[in-house]
Amino acid sequence: MSKKIINSIEAPAPIGPYSQAVLAGNTLYVSGQIPLDAETGELINHNITEETHQVMKNLEAVLREAGSSFQQVVKCSIFVKDMNNFSTINDAYGQYFKENPPARECVEVSRLPKDVNVEISCIALC
Repeated sequence: MSKKIINSIEAPAPIGPYSQAVLAGNTLYVSGQIPLDAETGELINHNITEETHQVMKNLEAVLREAGSSFQQVVKCSIFVKDMNNFSTINDAYGQYFKENPPARECVEVSRLPKDVNVEISCIALC
């Protein structure tokens, strides 16, 4: 099985020793994305809805670079700083998976990189 590193200039560069995604065979493993704007490097954190949409925009850029899309996502992991934001995050996230949504878990954590409020990773087919 081959392993290919995927990096998109339309998504933020990794902030540590990891790749944006790794394609192994026909399975794409996308690293957790946070609400960083790829062009400016600034955090988009005015509110949890904007944060979630920016995270999804970053995921979409990596998926597209690999030749995949949200329709090919089979699993997502959502990490949130405050579970009280669950419904707001769910509303924004749900706009990207209107039909046949992937499997998913949502976990509250004490802290996320750059002190953001949400981080999402996914696994997709290519």
